Amino acid sequence: MGTLMLSQSVMTQASNYSAEKQVIDGIEVVRLADRAQHIEVSICPSVGNIAFDMRVNGKPILMAPPAGLAEWKAKPAQAGIPFLAPWANRMDPDWFWANGRKYVLNPDAADLRRDANGLAIHGLLLFASGWQVIKLNAGDDSAEAVSRLEFWRHPEWMSQFPFAHAVDLTYRLSNGTLEVRTTIHNESRDPMPLLIGFHPWYQIPGVPRDSWKLHLPVREHYTLSSKLVPTGEKKAANLPDPLPLSGRQLDDVFGGVNSSDEFWVEGAGQRISVRFGPKFPVAVIYAPKTPNVVCFEPMTGVTNAFNLAHAGLYKGLQSIAPGASWTESFWIRPSGF
Repeated sequence: MGTLMLSQSVMTQASNYSAEKQVIDGIEVVRLADRAQHIEVSICPSVGNIAFDMRVNGKPILMAPPAGLAEWKAKPAQAGIPFLAPWANRMDPDWFWANGRKYVLNPDAADLRRDANGLAIHGLLLFASGWQVIKLNAGDDSAEAVSRLEFWRHPEWMSQFPFAHAVDLTYRLSNGTLEVRTTIHNESRDPMPLLIGFHPWYQIPGVPRDSWKLHLPVREHYTLSSKLVPTGEKKAANLPDPLPLSGRQLDDVFGGVNSSDEFWVEGAGQRISVRFGPKFPVAVIYAPKTPNVVCFEPMTGVTNAFNLAHAGLYKGLQSIAPGASWTESFWIRPSGF
């Protein structure tokens, strides 16, 4: 990650926990530590507020950026725990419906990321640099960092998604578990449709991918088109438990997530467990052949939910009332490392 240059350092510390700001490769980083559990989490506010590194006894359980932090900021790529908003995954076509109105994306106002089929993907905030750390604290039971992004201040974003809002993203490390908590404040006069998610990249370092096994606490499997967009049809998941990854690739959308249970990936006695809060009822499971990662992606709704809901093909689209706030978390718990 480069040479540590202490041009600034802000730190709070109590008992087993610490929370501090550092500068690495000229980039500000927030670091949370749980010394009793030997866990460290590093966050880069100026690159999407992404938690890009989580280590347990020195072992990295998140896929790292492909280069040093300065190079990553100059040419960002997915790593760690990216936030997907104001829409998660793909939008088909280049417009969406909300409150009975049609809103057309404007590719000339802001860069839109495109998938291999040309669909706008992963929203606008993937590598946003405007996050501001508003709280950094360590106490007797946790270390946490809270950052805020005021979406409404950015005309280029508002031209694509004209719902004024702000996002508070909290990383809280406590008793061996990392909580990722999102609060969204709807500051517009209309209900704000909600289709956000996260794309965490988990790995078990030093253990061959083909020996990994998964537990997926889901009940429904959504049928996808050739563009990987739900058609509106679904069926029972009926997955093996555990599900071996050997010889298998996944890029699937599941519903009926059991929020009292945990997703997990396990290999050589090491396990990463993930639990979704009940307002994340959908999971995208992504396990490519390479790199050696698996993604348990918490989602507030299925891919393209704005348009599917308008067409009457999806009933689960959430929204935030004018002046109201929405909050939900997911939790990451490593063991055996």
